Amino acid sequence: MVRRVAVVGAGVSGLAAIKCCLEEGLEPTCFERSDAVGGLWYYTDKAEEGRASIYRTVFTNSCKEMSCYPDFPFPDDHPNYMHNTRLQHYICKFAEHFGLLQHIQFKTLVTKVRKHSNFSVTGQWEVVTQSNGKEETTVFDAVMVCSGQQVYPNLPFADFPGIEKFKGCYFHSREYKEPEKFRGKKVLVIGLGNSGSDIAVELSTMASQVYLSTRSGSWVMKRVWDNGYPWDMLVITRFQTWLGKILPRALSDWLYVRRMNRSFKHENFGLMPLDRASRKEPVLNDDLPGRIACGAVVIKPDVKEFRETSVLFQDGTVQDDVDVVVFATGYIYSYPFMEDHSIIKSRDNEVTLYKGIIPPQLEKPTIAVIGLVQTLGAIIPTVDLQCRWAVKVFEGRKPKAASPFLSSLPQRHGSGTTLQPDYITYTDELASAIGVKPSMMKLLVTDPRLALEVFFGPCTPYQFRLMGPGKWCGARKAILTQWDRTLR
Repeated sequence: MVRRVAVVGAGVSGLAAIKCCLEEGLEPTCFERSDAVGGLWYYTDKAEEGRASIYRTVFTNSCKEMSCYPDFPFPDDHPNYMHNTRLQHYICKFAEHFGLLQHIQFKTLVTKVRKHSNFSVTGQWEVVTQSNGKEETTVFDAVMVCSGQQVYPNLPFADFPGIEKFKGCYFHSREYKEPEKFRGKKVLVIGLGNSGSDIAVELSTMASQVYLSTRSGSWVMKRVWDNGYPWDMLVITRFQTWLGKILPRALSDWLYVRRMNRSFKHENFGLMPLDRASRKEPVLNDDLPGRIACGAVVIKPDVKEFRETSVLFQDGTVQDDVDVVVFATGYIYSYPFMEDHSIIKSRDNEVTLYKGIIPPQLEKPTIAVIGLVQTLGAIIPTVDLQCRWAVKVFEGRKPKAASPFLSSLPQRHGSGTTLQPDYITYTDELASAIGVKPSMMKLLVTDPRLALEVFFGPCTPYQFRLMGPGKWCGARKAILTQWDRTLR
């Protein structure tokens, strides 16, 4: 019987894990290597080894109604998109409100997680930790890995011939903090993701010129969508998901491309994805098209070769006198504390996990990886459901089949990664398994007003606390007043 649960990391996933354990009467112990909660959102002036790192001006890409914990809305007066310091404050308030801090051991590093000698019978794990120079080994009935995915930088130097000859400065985007030191420089940013585009835009206010290199292009969306409303409150709805499933693929693709090109024609800006109908996660940036139009950011193709002071691109163009290169090339999934690395298999950034959470090959399903799945929706409500599902599995509700994540869920953003399912399809599947998915038929009969808002309105986190285990009495009101808070 599972009683004691080790939680690795006290970021948004770790806090959800602690809370879900407490709701089920389990005894969580969370190990956090830093001195505060927040994980990725806990800003520090320097990138620290083994910890996620953000730059000073990071704002959220999901609005407050879509990205809160499902039974803890943001205060009414908070803006729809928040600076990292304000989100960090909210995370701290969440931890205080639900009494989570007393279950966290700060400044404690997890160095090893290994199967107990009698694992095949008990499913127990040994967790080795270091704190104040002392090492300690503790036995737990289950482990929840909440250490984050943006920790270990991906630096594919083998793909960039001549980088060793380059005389300028180059570094990964996790080391970037603010633009002032790049005043008057020529900067090349490699990678058109959220970080790459954010950094390119910010640097363009200081640098003499910014070049943004992209291998395959990307759709670029603004946070502010139709009629000035948050993009995710209009895009992530049950109605839109249902429509996407019933329309013919060709028509769905045509509508998607038309919608993404409505603000500006991507082809004219050098941003068009190689696969026009690609549904890979779009870049969210309000300013990039404007900076391109002003010439402050110049879009370039993939790098072919680095030289001492210049860069040759795949289209044959050469850019001279490049001073700085920022590699916004993403992260690799790594769990150095796992003694048996095959438990969470990772090959070419592919991970085989049932529902994106449980390693399917284990005799006992008593370890869960939380927060690895990347949906188009917000991370907090996703990890909350993952934790609730994982705790039920720990308690004996076994997965239906030990099938890999790839075959268990449809993909939204193409085949580039096994970790990007459709947000509503994925969260509904977890919610159904634990009995908290809202029943549309029941709502239509008992509460038609609420049913219409649940189906046609944004799929806000409160929907998963409307009914079933963990029901929150404030969920109905939160759903019916979500647009009021958005306008506020």
